[in-house]
Amino acid sequence: MILQLVILSPHLKYMYSTDSTKQLQQTTTQLLQLLTTDGIDATKTEDLRNVLRFHEYRYYVLNDPLISDYEYDQLYKALEKIEAADPSIITPDSPTQRVAKGLGNDFKKVQHLVPMLSLENSYNADDLIDWDRKAKEASGLDTIEYCVEPKFDGASISLIYENDLLTRGATRGDGTEGEEITTNIKQIRSIPLSAAFSSYGIKQIEIRGEILMSKKNFKAYNDQLAEENLPPLANPRNAASGSLRIKDAKEVARRNLEAFLYHVGYINMNEDETKQYPELQTHSGALKMMWELGFRSPEKEKKICKGIQEVIDYCNEFEQKRDTLPYEIDGMVIKVNDLQLQEKMGMTSHHPRWAIAYKFKARQGTSKLRAVEYQVGRTGAVTPVAKIDPVAIGGVTVTSISLHNQDFIAEKDLMIGDTVLVERAGDVIPYIVKSMAELRNGSEEKIIFPTHCPVCNSKLVKPEEEAVWRCNNYHCEAQLVERIIHFTSKDAMDIRGMGDANVRKFYESGFLKDIPGLYRLPFDTIKKLEGYGAKSVDNLQTALENSKKQPLYRLIYALGIRFVGEATAKTLANATKHLLDIAGKSLEELQQLEDIGPRVAGSIHDFFSNEENIAMLKELESLGLQLNNEQKESKHEGNLSGVTFLFTGTLPTLKRSQAEQMAEEQGGSILSGVSAKLNYLVVGEDAGSKLEKAKKISTVKIITEEEFLALLKN
Repeated sequence: MILQLVILSPHLKYMYSTDSTKQLQQTTTQLLQLLTTDGIDATKTEDLRNVLRFHEYRYYVLNDPLISDYEYDQLYKALEKIEAADPSIITPDSPTQRVAKGLGNDFKKVQHLVPMLSLENSYNADDLIDWDRKAKEASGLDTIEYCVEPKFDGASISLIYENDLLTRGATRGDGTEGEEITTNIKQIRSIPLSAAFSSYGIKQIEIRGEILMSKKNFKAYNDQLAEENLPPLANPRNAASGSLRIKDAKEVARRNLEAFLYHVGYINMNEDETKQYPELQTHSGALKMMWELGFRSPEKEKKICKGIQEVIDYCNEFEQKRDTLPYEIDGMVIKVNDLQLQEKMGMTSHHPRWAIAYKFKARQGTSKLRAVEYQVGRTGAVTPVAKIDPVAIGGVTVTSISLHNQDFIAEKDLMIGDTVLVERAGDVIPYIVKSMAELRNGSEEKIIFPTHCPVCNSKLVKPEEEAVWRCNNYHCEAQLVERIIHFTSKDAMDIRGMGDANVRKFYESGFLKDIPGLYRLPFDTIKKLEGYGAKSVDNLQTALENSKKQPLYRLIYALGIRFVGEATAKTLANATKHLLDIAGKSLEELQQLEDIGPRVAGSIHDFFSNEENIAMLKELESLGLQLNNEQKESKHEGNLSGVTFLFTGTLPTLKRSQAEQMAEEQGGSILSGVSAKLNYLVVGEDAGSKLEKAKKISTVKIITEEEFLALLKN
């Protein structure tokens, strides 16, 4: 096949066939010779631009350079010099126009031309067979042609080209609107600044893709950070995602990001013209078009499959070579290939019915269990943490893994010195699958769970109904620090700029000894500390002052009372005019409140019976925090009045807090747990124990986000 890459300039259109490649390489040689003799003048401007575009394509898309980095740099500098002498000749798609002087303080929100929906997930062949059955029912076909391609593990982007020029790049955002990052997008050299969509009759097009950092570039960048005594990045995906919002475009360029473009979301052209181009009739054809216009699409990785069994076979084949790829993938994407059939099948509010993601099995690796350390949380829970030899799993180096509790250690039969099988559940959380007892040589040691707190040496206790050992010393330093961290967190008092590291540093420096101490921090002294600029300290002061205005339910949640989540905190706030009034309520009175049972009531009663806690609350009030419920939530009247809800898992388009607010605005109530009082459990991705519990209660209706939104309208 002849590769037809079209590059536009004001005067020329080059096709990167074999002949034009030879021509451009000859022009390259001539220009390099001029550099060493007479120099390159303005008459060669277009030659320079086209040669530079060609070599960017060879290097960043084909990964097959034809000149050295040094030679490319010399040609690039020559073009910069010519354009600097006469700025009027600069074109928007000139290779020099990628680099800018940086971005503004904010990334403005922009609307996608078509919503960027999520994909439904599948995890095994049975899931795919079931999805294929539904697809055949929706399409009326006995066999469907699918296009299968890698599911890239990076950061989603949307690009808009108008009249062949790149005019906008944006993040996925919430799927409906994202943040404009055009300047940063231009630093990614596998994304053309111009492409000849007009040769297909296209005036405007929105294409979607993924920004990646290759495994090689990720390692090189982390090595560079280490040389500069800076902390390494966690994994290639985070590196790519974080890079898109960096305000220094030159720093973005330094990270050597790559882009795969894999979907056409919107085309502006006459409908009758579409039929002239077979590439625009299928998804695989669109991938081919993008490849031939100079984009790094999965043209080489895709496969067109007849029927679902071919899809399953290709997914299994690709999973076997996953680790040999130069970039991270976490599955495959299966799409109905015929675009008219896609339109016929349609979509839900969450995902298209014509596409599905097949997720690979969790990443695994083996390592040695070298030690177990014990961490104390804000409620006194003691959690054992395994320290293992570093092992790379799914692009992340794992050295620490939670062992949850003493029972988990016994269940997995773990010993110090064991070889253990480790995986990242959902490609995220490290987890010990098992110990390999058959590899023991007699040097292994039994793990002895402590009888006393590793921080304050208080005797640990374990209630019969629990699996967790606890330190009941309320003044234990570890608990105190964790309570302060929780108090400042986003969903609690939202004291931005504080964070775990600052809390620990201020505590160790003696500036902070309790929660009220947050509002007495010696900022004049802190400004003199290394790493604390005047602006960052001023911002922290402002955040602390703003936190005093938080509604009462946030303060209740911030106190970290055991078993009291956000929903229960709202219930308590709505039941009182002043926070200290709760201290006068009996266990029976507390249990009469909505969704508060004996265990939760006991924890609340214990907290407000403690004189030290009451003294702390009075101190917070004297420092300006709001204990009066001036923003007491009134029950909204609406078509959900008297209806109870609980949300679990990750919702497709809404944050959980947004969904709860929407329900409350229509008169609904939010419960904190599954019980017979619950009317609706709204389930998102990765729903856990709440879903299983709800299935056992016949009166609880289990619904999706889409069904919940329909309830709001009805």
